Amino acid sequence: MSEDGIVRETTGSKGRYVLRRDGAEAELTYSILSAATIIADHTEVPDALRGTGAGQALVERLVADARAEGVKIVPLCPFVNAQRRRHPEWADVFQT
Repeated sequence: MSEDGIVRETTGSKGRYVLRRDGAEAELTYSILSAATIIADHTEVPDALRGTGAGQALVERLVADARAEGVKIVPLCPFVNAQRRRHPEWADVFQT
């Protein structure tokens, strides 16, 4: 487990980041395209966690892990893509 209760789970070519808070679960899913590229597929934040920064925390963790592992992210998920546009300092990890 890491900061803010975010857990990373990977099974085969799929993975997800999960944030559990107050009985609710937010997730960001991804697909592993290659050893150097992942596709951020989908972000789901339940109503109970909307407006709490849960979605942004998931994307921040995704970006931090991608940097640490030398992986590029293809932002297929609209939420991840919107966060990419809001954070030009993350440009080094995104492949568009």
